[in-house]
Amino acid sequence: MNFALILFILVVITGIAWVADKLIFAPQRKAAGIERMPLWLEYTASFFPVIFAVFFLRSFLFEPFKIPSGSMIPSLMIGDFILVNKYTYGIRLPVINKKIVDMNTPQRGDVVVFRYPKDESVDYIKRVVALPGDVVSYQDKRLSLNGQPFTYEAKPDFLDPESMMYAKYYRETFPKEFGAYAHNILNHPERSGGIFTQDRFPHSENCHYSSAGVTCTVPPGHYFVMGDNRDNSADSRYWGFVPEKNLVGKAFFVWMNLGDFQRIGRFE
Repeated sequence: MNFALILFILVVITGIAWVADKLIFAPQRKAAGIERMPLWLEYTASFFPVIFAVFFLRSFLFEPFKIPSGSMIPSLMIGDFILVNKYTYGIRLPVINKKIVDMNTPQRGDVVVFRYPKDESVDYIKRVVALPGDVVSYQDKRLSLNGQPFTYEAKPDFLDPESMMYAKYYRETFPKEFGAYAHNILNHPERSGGIFTQDRFPHSENCHYSSAGVTCTVPPGHYFVMGDNRDNSADSRYWGFVPEKNLVGKAFFVWMNLGDFQRIGRFE
């Protein structure tokens, strides 16, 4: 379901009714001494301000999403309701997603929502690991960027609520050259670090696979993204790069989790 398109259609219908009432129907009622508008007009024109406000906020400022899977555990949990900043990477026209105002670009470590390149009707959420021009390597479950290795600080094992299995829990830190940004990740030791994929995707010639992992050079205008739950995430390692045009916005806040109210707040 294209909710943005549905909202846009509702804005157009109720907007036409609202303008028609202001210019035509309201003066006619006043001349006839009728105070109340017809029921059909009340349920169209009267809702225009509310629907327009929702459409504007959702299209240009903040959009809510619900986390449906465990690919971003431990940073984001299943059932988290999050807010996504829609303007931080530029202002786009709703429905057609065409950028009209350039602003910031994604940075390494950002958690982003984007339209899945293989099915743009589906929204995905992952963490940006590499920018255009970067050489990113994931070998034996360890990342390096442009030849510089990430650092890993072991933490107590984490019970993955989706698989109900304990996973290795690490504090992963970007190389100092790239900001030393840190966040938490999971690895499941019983699973192989090799990536076996037969999929062909745009610029797949930029990636080289082996039994230990994958190394990719990120093409211009694209991003390499990964889930924090490394062995339970379908991401750029498998289906390729995220084009800039597919970006929806930057996720930054958990505003509700019905199963755990302590989840509310910002996340890394």
